[in-house]
Amino acid sequence: MRLIKLAAAAVNQTPLDWGGNRRNILVAIRAAREADVGLLCLPEMCITGYGCEDAFHSPHVSATAWRELRALLPHTRGLAVSLGLPILHQGAYYNCAALVIDGRLEGIAAKRHMAGDGVHYEPRWFKPWPTGGRALLDRDGEQIPLGDYLYDLDGVRVGFEICEEAWVARRPGGDMAARGVDVVLNPSASHFAFGKHRVRERFVVEGSRAFGVAYVYSNLVGNDAGRVIYDGGCIIASNGALRAAGPRLFFTETALTTAVVDVDTSRMQRARTHSFEVEPVDRPGEVVAAAFTWPVAAPQGRDIQRADWERGADEQEETFTRAVALALHDYLRKSRARGWLVSLSGGADSAAVTALCTLAVQMAADELGLDGLKDRLSHVSAAQDAPDVSTLTRALLTTVYQATVNSSDVTRSAAAAVAAACHATHHVWNVDDVVADYVGLAERALGRSLSWETDDIALQNIQARARAPGAWMLANIENKLLLATSNRSEAAVGYATMDGDTCGGISPIAGIDKAFLRRWLRWMEATGPAGVGPMPALSAINSQQPTAELRPSEANQTDEDDLMPYPVLDAIERLAIRDKHGPADVLTLIQARFPEVERDQLVAWVRRFFTLWCRNQWKRERYAPSFHLDDENLDPKSWCRFPILSGGFARELAALDEHSG
Repeated sequence: MRLIKLAAAAVNQTPLDWGGNRRNILVAIRAAREADVGLLCLPEMCITGYGCEDAFHSPHVSATAWRELRALLPHTRGLAVSLGLPILHQGAYYNCAALVIDGRLEGIAAKRHMAGDGVHYEPRWFKPWPTGGRALLDRDGEQIPLGDYLYDLDGVRVGFEICEEAWVARRPGGDMAARGVDVVLNPSASHFAFGKHRVRERFVVEGSRAFGVAYVYSNLVGNDAGRVIYDGGCIIASNGALRAAGPRLFFTETALTTAVVDVDTSRMQRARTHSFEVEPVDRPGEVVAAAFTWPVAAPQGRDIQRADWERGADEQEETFTRAVALALHDYLRKSRARGWLVSLSGGADSAAVTALCTLAVQMAADELGLDGLKDRLSHVSAAQDAPDVSTLTRALLTTVYQATVNSSDVTRSAAAAVAAACHATHHVWNVDDVVADYVGLAERALGRSLSWETDDIALQNIQARARAPGAWMLANIENKLLLATSNRSEAAVGYATMDGDTCGGISPIAGIDKAFLRRWLRWMEATGPAGVGPMPALSAINSQQPTAELRPSEANQTDEDDLMPYPVLDAIERLAIRDKHGPADVLTLIQARFPEVERDQLVAWVRRFFTLWCRNQWKRERYAPSFHLDDENLDPKSWCRFPILSGGFARELAALDEHSG
């Protein structure tokens, strides 16, 4: 029996924050040393931050990352640590993980499979390392192994699968297993999406079984660069069994996950597996022998750190809440803004955004403590004297209800109730005079009066646009982030006023559909997140039909009358945009899903969706950055690209009846 103790650390990094990133790495290294760990895996690009984008092309970034790596070496005494950074070699840039052992840089693994879909653009910056390729990097008077090496640490062989390499059909781990690897390290920057953690856990556990190894997976946590959220969730498995799983979606800057594994058991598992193929003779130069003494390790039981919220039936509601709360918290502190401002209309979307801001404060305070949270927000002077979480929230969160003649008492009182429940500083003002001034300008220019019969859209839009300047001004005065409140369903069909309700620095819910948001609000009213509880005041929101309140009250305007029922809209969107079906196929599939709806009505809705989708790509291009929450995002800058100008599916829509059968 040969026991070794392994660890993975999740860290909350920020692109190009050299000092902050180094601090988090050192905290993780110290925690590993205190836990008597032998080998620590840190996430992909942990030195630079993963989301550097085109800054990766700046020579000073790779040069500074190298200096940071060198500065970290003395802190690794007694440990083996993998550290992620970009490496420039012979005119090409590579995504790499450096293996540092007892203060020495022993070698550098280079990523072979680039993540180039969805939110990932690695081929823009990095070249794939050739499988089996090995080179020597000439730096600082040393020749450092670079590429497809194994590392022998006192008789324990270590290799790398870097993030995407575990997601491909032909995983590098299979080749390493044939060469006698004992431990596979997977430093990752794997973005949050609903249910994705289960996929990761499967490939870690299955990799440990198929390769006959101990498998160590580490990941980033938090909002590192604006759009993408990382959920942590480090994993260690051995011989097909989950040994340890770390926390997810947490507010502290680091979390260490450890497990003790038996190397001899893994080797014997391979030895008695008839189908396991080996390469009994090492290829010349493929193994780097490193002097290292493993700390003494005692047997350790499984350590599965599942929070209460991960065990419940409401997992999607819980993960949505915690992912967006964490993203808002990180965006606030990393942008050095003084809080958030929401134009609170008394409707579902703005109520959801307001509630999420409050939850960001509450959840961070629950985890960090009030003083810890105030220290995290040390740049917000108004928050430093807050005696409790409610007062702190009031300092951070401002809401404003901006009435017009078309606003109702229902939405005014709903906005006030939500603001009070969320402990926001709430303002109410009227923008009718502003609207009247703009209408008067247009009427004088045109030489005629405007009316709802002839100028409906313009009269609706000017009300939304008239609300934007006051909200921006208040946000500027208070140095707060103005949050846009549009959702994904509205983005799909352009049901939003540019420079009106789309105004904001970030758009927290633009990545989620309206049907889910309404379900989430009902869940928040009745149940709420584990450890926090419900928000009954949301009943004032949930009892209403969603409405823009831009037409006169006698028009009885509702969103679904203007568009179509949100469940239908969201189903069409998934079929057309996520699954890439044309109009005729969408109609066929949607008929099967909504058999109770007349076919002519479904045809009209499918036509409306495709027409509005094509017409409004320019709006989606102008939306404020949104958080990526699932793999159905419509953000053209991070997920779903579509031409601004197109033929608009004219032929396909003209043939809809003929091909629908």
